[in-house]
Amino acid sequence: MRVEVDYDQCESNALCMGAAPEVFEVRDDDFLYLLTEEPAEELHDKVRQAERLCPKRAITVTD
Repeated sequence: MRVEVDYDQCESNALCMGAAPEVFEVRDDDFLYLLTEEPAEELHDKVRQAERLCPKRAITVTD
């Protein structure tokens, strides 16, 4: 699995961080950071949930 974020679309609302804090982090500067582009297999369900929750569809997950 590979995760990409379209930072031009991202609003840093942290819904993805709530679903997969091991992969997404909104820091004090109010910007989203992708902690890993290739999350471990045990995180795949969480990452897919984060992709679904993103209101701007800024997260793309590919296998």
